[in-house]
Amino acid sequence: MSTQKEKINKVVLAYSGGLDTSIILKWLQNEYQAEVVTFTADLGQGEELEPARRKAELLGIKEIYIEDLREEFVSDFVFPMFRANTVYEGVYLLGTSIARPLISKRLVEIAEETGADAVAHGATGKGNDQVRFELSAYALNPSIKVIAPWRDWQFKSRTDLINFAEQNQIQVPKDKQGEAPFSVDANLLHSSSEGKVLEDPAIEAPDYVYQRTLSPINAPDVETEIEIEFERGDAVALNGKKISPATLLASLNDLGRDNGIGRLDLVENRFVGMKSRGIYETPGGTILLAAHRAMESVTLDRGAAHLKDELMPRYAELIYNGFWFSPEREMLQAAIDHSQVHVEGKVRLKLYKGNVIVCGRESDKSLYSEELVTFEDDQGAYDQKDAHGFIRLNALRLRTLAARNRK
Repeated sequence: MSTQKEKINKVVLAYSGGLDTSIILKWLQNEYQAEVVTFTADLGQGEELEPARRKAELLGIKEIYIEDLREEFVSDFVFPMFRANTVYEGVYLLGTSIARPLISKRLVEIAEETGADAVAHGATGKGNDQVRFELSAYALNPSIKVIAPWRDWQFKSRTDLINFAEQNQIQVPKDKQGEAPFSVDANLLHSSSEGKVLEDPAIEAPDYVYQRTLSPINAPDVETEIEIEFERGDAVALNGKKISPATLLASLNDLGRDNGIGRLDLVENRFVGMKSRGIYETPGGTILLAAHRAMESVTLDRGAAHLKDELMPRYAELIYNGFWFSPEREMLQAAIDHSQVHVEGKVRLKLYKGNVIVCGRESDKSLYSEELVTFEDDQGAYDQKDAHGFIRLNALRLRTLAARNRK
């Protein structure tokens, strides 16, 4: 962690253009007398990014990076994660977690391009994101300096921040004059809402918290049938049309939104040690997960499929805790990717009032054999008498134990 005594000449700031990061920008200029470079990433959060450029220019910034990273985000981060069917604590699809290593990667790269000796982020000292940003940055550049203003500055409240903004001619949006009702993070994979009205986990989240989905109750009373095609474990086509990873995920988001799919109210265990309550919406990801598991069900060998399911919680924890660029995550990724070589074919699904229903799957690489499982004459493909010895051998130790215990 940087301190105010360290000499910083130039710093690259992860900049959204919002009030908090605008305050951080000015604070960095005042506190370090350093030149600031801003980096704003388009990860599909659904907001216009040009206002961030104008705000940075008003604050005297000369080097402004605004980049569309949606395709890289989905193809190099989201899709590899979905090959593992990754969920944290059984339900969370890691929408925030998986975005942080990409942002950190570009922060470090821009620092090298511009000759900056530090990077800065707006994550608080209570959350997971500070860990994710900084572990990723250090993994990519061990000598980089990281500034985390929320851990260093003197501000104690939202009022302090607004007073600082007004003193430094930073525009304060009208709706930020009071306490914000909750905090929102969004990208192409999901939106998350935390804090304020959501802090009591016993109280149901108000309807206005939900950003990306219709309520399942209000979703149309009609099924929507879709088909997703996979190659090597990645979705490559929707309803017979091949499209790019980001376009495909955006299309699934629209379908999920309209059918009330992907809502999650979760109390999770943060890496820093506390529990937190969040409202997550992952409409397209929820559909993609169901489709991918369905594709694997006919193309993956039992041993590979079960081993993947055993490895997945560890893999999910690594991503959640910020270890995307760790050797152990890369080792697991290699095993997961190897398992996906034959995961190809088409899955048909019905979307209905919050539900994703698999209704068909087909693949040229299928391991499913109608000849073996049929209740009709299997023409000698499977000799049922073989099961007798199979069961006797597997029962041997159990019978031995039972005989001892009955004495």
